[in-house]
Amino acid sequence: MSDTLTGVYPGTFDPVTNGHMDIVARAATVVGRLIVGVASNAGKDPLFSLEQRVALMEGEVSALPKDQAARISVQSFDHLLVDFAVAHDASVIIRGLRAVSDFEYEFQMAAMNSRLNGSVETVFLMASDKYQFISSRFVKEIGRLGGDVGHFVSDAVKQKLEQSF
Repeated sequence: MSDTLTGVYPGTFDPVTNGHMDIVARAATVVGRLIVGVASNAGKDPLFSLEQRVALMEGEVSALPKDQAARISVQSFDHLLVDFAVAHDASVIIRGLRAVSDFEYEFQMAAMNSRLNGSVETVFLMASDKYQFISSRFVKEIGRLGGDVGHFVSDAVKQKLEQSF
């Protein structure tokens, strides 16, 4: 781990899943300081408000081991990711990859971000085997249809989902 390296892990996190938290925990072993950037992303028509998503992520981060959680902050943003990274002195954007199908989109985004600001590097972390199939979209759909989402999210997130449906 580089104590001086700051990274940004961006996402909509609607809702935050166990897969997201796996990437957060692993990213925190790579960088000295990690900022989880919760994107407003109104275009995705999120189930939870930006404030709710930030609060859910803060709750999940606080459940991590104290030495890890102390180096992670959660902040919302509604502008270009590279500008958000630069504003927080981050030189690394961390992205999770679940499957080959994620790669093409993420590759394009990394190229665009590099073109916008070449001093910010994108690093990909592969999802752990047990989380490769989890997506927020599927979790919401399962919850909406009355299925048990407890395998994919924490108890706190599960309760928020149940309240929403």
